[in-house]
Amino acid sequence: MRYLSVFKAVETGKPPSPEMMERMSKLVEDSIRKGEVLATEGCLPSALGMRVRKAGDKVTVKDGPFTESKEVIGGFAILQANSKEEVISMVQKFLAVAGDGECEIRQIYEGPK
Repeated sequence: MRYLSVFKAVETGKPPSPEMMERMSKLVEDSIRKGEVLATEGCLPSALGMRVRKAGDKVTVKDGPFTESKEVIGGFAILQANSKEEVISMVQKFLAVAGDGECEIRQIYEGPK
């Protein structure tokens, strides 16, 4: 089964330390080699982002930063796991490296086979 994991963190405005990036790179490389991570990317600060909302016939675009949000999306991963317990374990390993924040995990619809 494939899962989407969305990492939400408090935005500090500072890039990750070289040590943290090294630990994250090792975790990602190991996870890709094991077939657990199918894709992953980090996001740039919300100041460079935008939100597009549709309500009825009205579409609004709001440029970042998103100061009203306590947490912003820091990145995502597409994970391959055989069970809910397995994907939770993967995400716990990620959070041990990434630090404070949360991951929302959603199983990806795969349709009939």
